[in-house]
Order: sequence, then C-alpha cells, then structure tokens
Amino acid sequence: MPTARKKYVFEILSDVGTKRAKTDKIKELQKHKENWALLDVLRGTYDDNIVWLLPEGAPPYEPSRPESHPTDLSREHKKFGQFVKGGPGAKLPAFKREQQFIGLLEGIHPEDAKVIINMTNKKPIGAISLNLVKEAFPELIK
Repeated sequence: MPTARKKYVFEILSDVGTKRAKTDKIKELQKHKENWALLDVLRGTYDDNIVWLLPEGAPPYEPSRPESHPTDLSREHKKFGQFVKGGPGAKLPAFKREQQFIGLLEGIHPEDAKVIINMTNKKPIGAISLNLVKEAFPELIK
C-alpha cells in the first residue's frame, strides 16, 4: 500500500484556515507537531526575537512549477538560519545572502515560497494568530 504524501506547509496552513472553532484549529496544528518546517514558519513569523536580514517585500525570483519543484520546505527550512540576525549567514554580504534566499524560493513549491516571503516580512498567517500558535505549541515562542 503506498504511503500518503507528506503535506506541504501551505496545505497545512490552509487546512487550519478552514476550521472555524479555535479548538479545531489547535488540533489541526498539533496533528503536525513533528513537522519542523511548519514549526519554523510559525516561529519565524511570530517570534519577535527572530530578525530577518532580508529586504522587505518579495525578491525577484522565478517560482518553480507546482508539479515539478526540485526540493521542498521539509528539507530547505534548515537554511533559515542563513537569513536571520545572529545566524551563520549574518556575516555574508547582503547580496550573497539574498541570492541564497532566492535559490531557496525557486527550489520549493511556489505556494510554500509565498508562505516564506510572508514569514520573512512578519505578515500574520490568515486565520492563525500568535495566541493560537502559543496555545497549540506553548514552548515554541517565549
């Protein structure tokens, strides 16, 4: 029997957004508590201690095709440290860091790329508030 495909982060966020009750939203988030890419996106969006070293807005990039992207966020989220203050990429020249960011965006599903751009711009995620994230994952954001 084939195993089910792992959901993309944008799909999980969309599923949470379809829930009306707060408890249902929390349960939906908690179903994915082992999805480190999702947790990194939530923390990167809502944790004020994370300062992105990227220009505001969307960089000029060529989105991959939804049906054939070379990698996915479950692998690439580990690179987020390259783009934050205090991370290993903080000492890189800005243009090099931005090139790496564009490479990340171009390699993942185009809808996940939009999620990442919103994350680095600290744009709240639709129906998911900071308080909801704190209730679902109390240890995620201090």
